[in-house]
Formats: sequence, C-alpha cells, structure tokens
Amino acid sequence: MNDTPGWASPGSAPSDGQGPGASGPADRPNPEQPADRPQQPEQPGQAPQGPGVKWSKEQPPPSQWSAPTGPGQAPPPPPGPGWGPPPPGAPGGHGGGYGGGWGGPGGHGSWGGGWGGPPPAAKPGVIPLRPLGVGEILDGAVSTMRTYWRTVLGISLAVAVLTEIVVVLLQGLVLDNSSTAALNDPSATFDELTSAMGDAMLNSGVLFLVTLVGTVVATALLTTVTSRAVLGRPVTTGEAWRDARPQVAKLFGLICLLLLITAGIVTVGALPGLLVTVAGGAEAGVALTVLGIIGAGVAALWLMIRFSLSSPALMLEKQGIVKAMSRSAKLVRGSWWRVFGIQLLATIIANVVASIVVIPFTFLAAALSGDGVTGFLNSAGGDIGWTFLVISGIGAVIGSMITFPITAGVTVLLYVDQRIRREALDLELARAAGVQDHGPGTTPGS
Repeated sequence: MNDTPGWASPGSAPSDGQGPGASGPADRPNPEQPADRPQQPEQPGQAPQGPGVKWSKEQPPPSQWSAPTGPGQAPPPPPGPGWGPPPPGAPGGHGGGYGGGWGGPGGHGSWGGGWGGPPPAAKPGVIPLRPLGVGEILDGAVSTMRTYWRTVLGISLAVAVLTEIVVVLLQGLVLDNSSTAALNDPSATFDELTSAMGDAMLNSGVLFLVTLVGTVVATALLTTVTSRAVLGRPVTTGEAWRDARPQVAKLFGLICLLLLITAGIVTVGALPGLLVTVAGGAEAGVALTVLGIIGAGVAALWLMIRFSLSSPALMLEKQGIVKAMSRSAKLVRGSWWRVFGIQLLATIIANVVASIVVIPFTFLAAALSGDGVTGFLNSAGGDIGWTFLVISGIGAVIGSMITFPITAGVTVLLYVDQRIRREALDLELARAAGVQDHGPGTTPGS
C-alpha cells in the first residue's frame, strides 16, 4: 500500500522487507546453525526469545494494562497515537488492518487519536477549506473586510466616489426629475401619468445601471483581495490593481453583454403591450406592458443569477467573456436557489446596514436645502437642488463602502464554495497555502 500524507502503512516500513504476514527475526533459522539442529532450550529466568506462542497465557490484555500507582500518585496520561509496539494480531499491528499505530485504550486503531471522525478542515485564512455554510460565507466576507480593511476600504472608496459623481451629475444635469411629479397629482390625465411613469422608469434604469457597473467593478477589484484572504495572505491595493488590470477590458465587455441581454429580455417582454397601446387599446396595452415587464424581469433575474459568478471566474481563471459565462452557468447549475438565496440575504444585510448610514445624511441634506425637510417630503419627485444631491451623495459613498465589500466578498466566496463542492478546489487551496495533511473535514448544513 502506498504511503500518503496522514496515513501510516500497517506493519513495518516497505524498506524492511516485511509484509503484514512476514515472520519476525525470532522465527527465522539461524544461518550459523544447522537447520536440523534444535534450538537451545530457554534457561530458567531467561526472557522469551520472541513474541507469539512463547508469551505466557496469564499476561493481561495490552490495551487494559496500566502502570501501578502509589498513594497520592496520579495515574499516567493515556498513550497517544503510535505508542508502543502492539502484540501480533492486534489492530494497528501486523495484520491489524488499520494504520496509524496502536491507538490507546480499547485496543482499536486510531485516526486523529480516537474514533471522533475526520479531523477539522484547515483554515489558513478567512474560511475553512471545505464546503461552506451560509453563515461561513457571510462571516468570511466580513472577516476579509475587517482583516484587510485598508485595502478593502481603499478600493471601495475609490469605486464609490467615481460611481456617485456620475450619479450626481446625471441627476443634476441630464435626468428630468420634474416630470415625475405627475405621479403624485390626483388630477393628472392618463397621458401625463404614462409619460411620468416612463420618465421614472428611465431615471431609475439609468441610475441602476451606473450602480451595477460600480458594483461589478468593485467585485472585480476585490476578487484578488478575497482570494488571497482565503489563503491567509495579505495584498495591497497596487497588487490588486496589477492583478485585475489585464482583465479590465474583458470585464467591461462582460458587463456590456449582460446589460444587453437584460435590456433585450425586457424589451421583448414589453413589446406586445406597447404595440397594443399604439394600436389604440390604451388601458389593455398598459396592463399587457406591465405583465410583460414582470415576466421579462423574472427571466432576466434567472439569467443574472445563472451568470452571477462570471466576474470571479473571469478574474481568477483569466478566462474570456463567453468562457466565464459558461463556467458560471456550470457552477450554478443545480444550485440556483441556493446561490440566489445567499446573494439575496447578503444584499439585504448590506443594504440594511448602509441605510443606517444613508438615511441620516438624506434628512441632513433635506434640512440644509432651500425648502427644508417638510418641503422635501411634500415635493417628492420635483426638482432636487445641488445641496441635497451633494450631501446625500456623501452618505451614499459611505454606504457603498459597506455594501461593496460584503456583496463582492460573498460573490467570490460563493464561487470558491461551488468549486470546492464540484471540483475539490480545497485540495489546491491547501497546497497553495502550505497546509500539510489536509483532510475533507466536516460539511455543515447549508
């Protein structure tokens, strides 16, 4: 039997030339003595020449023997793995069948010093190297942010500032917020409501796309940090950028392709309702449009979760766009609901924490704007001043510094977890981290 890490071959070492059933030296004929000459009888008081049948039948069982103790003397500790040579035929010895030496009390072979099951998985970094539970994925993302806070918060701050500058400029210079006031006007006509609804959807869609781009970019840059954190190795912002830079062009291509797929699905879903509206059936057309958008949204959500691991696959495996999407679909296959649930839970937690920071800034921005908090609440959907946009943008930047590391870390750890479950990536990670005798560990419920 070949020797492997963590496994001791039963019996003697292969170099001894003895197998499990080989005889000991006492059983071999003496080359200096003729074969037909009987061996010398044992002298009185002389110890037996070898093990086996020459042992006294009154010997106590080896596994139950303990050293005598005197008054006030504590008994010796139990023997550990590999203690003492076992007698012939005992488990763990010649012909025993279990490796690892004599296993201590009970006379059984030992794995890890007892029958306690496989040893716990190694944890060189923020996660144990085995299939992860939901709590371990969330804890790993938070631990990465806490352990490497300078690098993580530096990347998150840079991406959040750039994203929020674009959002503020779009809201202040490009997007028309005044037209959406008709949604709160009970006397508005049907055409005004339709136009206001279209403008609101356009504004929300543009802001959502900008935020999505920032989230994916942050995920890409934080992928290196999280992947090093799994191995327990630090990484600087410069190292993360140098690792991500060759894949930036492909990353933006991946983002654009995913956005085009989403926009195409939504357009196909809304097209029948729009055609009915143009043909003259306004009310039926609106209802059909809403139903079509809902159905298209469900289909788009299914695809986005299916391709949600494309970004870490592209960054870590240095794959092309199509290959990264194929890898994500393969890893998510059969685990769509699990991936969706973990992503949704992480998003809810991150947004709740960020809202605790953003909401006070929003009320502060409203209080410092021209109409105050009351005017802001009464004029929802109207013109938004620059004071409000800038102050609320600062709060949004702080909130993004919290949401980016959590959502990005969860995405990367989900990718690692799926590869551990399907491709035994934990063995490669253990070798990369320099972990010796890595075992499968135990798998928590997830």
